[in-house]
Amino acid sequence: MAGIKITKMTGTGNDFVLIDNREAKIPVEVMPLLAEAVCCRRRSVGADGLIIMSPSDRVDEKYGPVDFKWDFFNADGSSAEMCGNGGRCAARFAFDNGLAGKEMVFDSLAGPIRAWIMDQEVKLEMIQPFGVYKDLNLTLEEGEFTLDGVNTGVPHAVLPVEDIESTDVTLWGRAIRYHKHFAPQGTNANFAQAKDGALLVRTYERGVEDETLACGTGVTASALVAGWKGWFKSPVKVRVRSGEWLTVYFTLEDDGIANVFLQGGASYVFTGLLNQEAFDWLKS
Repeated sequence: MAGIKITKMTGTGNDFVLIDNREAKIPVEVMPLLAEAVCCRRRSVGADGLIIMSPSDRVDEKYGPVDFKWDFFNADGSSAEMCGNGGRCAARFAFDNGLAGKEMVFDSLAGPIRAWIMDQEVKLEMIQPFGVYKDLNLTLEEGEFTLDGVNTGVPHAVLPVEDIESTDVTLWGRAIRYHKHFAPQGTNANFAQAKDGALLVRTYERGVEDETLACGTGVTASALVAGWKGWFKSPVKVRVRSGEWLTVYFTLEDDGIANVFLQGGASYVFTGLLNQEAFDWLKS
C-alpha cells in the first residue's frame, strides 16, 4: 500500500482520508485493514473515516447514470452505509478530480445519493429516512432516558438535553450506543438542545467509538426529531461541536418524512503519499 496518493478533507470538523481508486486499484478485501491503519491518530494519518472512490457504469432507474461509487469505512475498519459529512467531501473531491460534474449521483450501501456543488458548500440529498421511533424509554446506569430516533442512512438515537455543554456525551453516548435495545448493531447517540433559534448537536459515533466534532447523519436525525417535536420548521440551522454550521431541509407529511437535504462546507486539508511506516504499527 505504500505510495498511494491520499487526500485529507474535513466536513465541519468530521475528517476523512479520500482515495481515488481509479489510480490506486485497492482490492476490496484490503480496504477494512487500510481504514484501520490510516485512520489511527498519532500513529498514522488520523481520521474519522476512509472513503475509497471508484468509477461506476451503473444506470439508476430513477436518477440515470451513476458517476461513481464509494466504499466508506469507519476508523475501526467497519463499513458504514452512509455518512453525510463524508458524502459532501466525496462530492467536492469528485467534482474537482473529474469524477463528476456539479450535479452528481453516487452509489452507497444506503442507495444512490445525489449531490450539488454550491460555491463554498455542498448540498446532499439524504436517503428516505426510516425506522422512526418516538418516546422510547431506556433505563441506564446513568438514569432514565426518553429518546426519539430515525435511520438517516445509519441508525441514530436523539436525546434532548437542557445544557449541551455540561452533557457527558462520551459516558451517556457509549451507554446508549451499546444498550441491549439496539443490539446487535448498536446505534449512534445524539444530544440536542434548542437555543437562540438554532439547534445545538453533539454526537457519539458508532465505529469511531467516541464523540466526533460533527456527524452529518446525526445532525439530520436531530433536525428531524426537532421538527416533529415542534421546536423548528425547515430549514433548521444546526451548530456542531466544531462550532461550524450545517443546514437541514425536510418536509414533514402525514405519511412520513420527505425531501431531506443536508448542506454545509467541505474543506481540503492536504494531499500526499502514504509511506509504508503508516502501516507498520499494526504489526506491534
